[in-house]
Amino acid sequence: MQPLMLHRTCDLGPIRAVTATIKATPHGCEAEFRLDGHIPAIVLPAHAAPERADNLWQTTCFEIFWQPIGGTFYREFNLSPSGRWAAYDFDSFREGMRDAPVGSIAIACSQNDTGLVLKASIAADLPSPAQVALNAVIEHKDGSKQFWALAFPPGPPEFHSEANRQAIIER
Repeated sequence: MQPLMLHRTCDLGPIRAVTATIKATPHGCEAEFRLDGHIPAIVLPAHAAPERADNLWQTTCFEIFWQPIGGTFYREFNLSPSGRWAAYDFDSFREGMRDAPVGSIAIACSQNDTGLVLKASIAADLPSPAQVALNAVIEHKDGSKQFWALAFPPGPPEFHSEANRQAIIER
């Protein structure tokens, strides 16, 4: 598990640590995200049908950005504790956004008062080698948010920045 860092503009709040791991599989990838802290103090979307949905990042959500090394194209995955998901392709930084083709995404989420674990299995055509970002948006019950990532560029939290893509994945 790799530790994610809290963006410098965020208060620590109820979540004290976020860790994540990802590995390539023959048909896509598998990822796991862990939250440590006071889970009852964060917003968790209600369980829903496991289907594609937009705007998942507006509340507690986990994200993967997958970019072939040397390319400008990248794919974004949004993984909600509700079981819903989204996948988008971009031609370059925030340009050419469209729904990405995905075979399937399965999400399993478990929690107790002090932790949450989200596991995702993604079947999709993912180029290798790739530079990958692992991110988390955590919404607190008061509406404030924490932003966690492997790294951040200078300035406000920007998950689409190539600076976030600190993991190198090869098949």
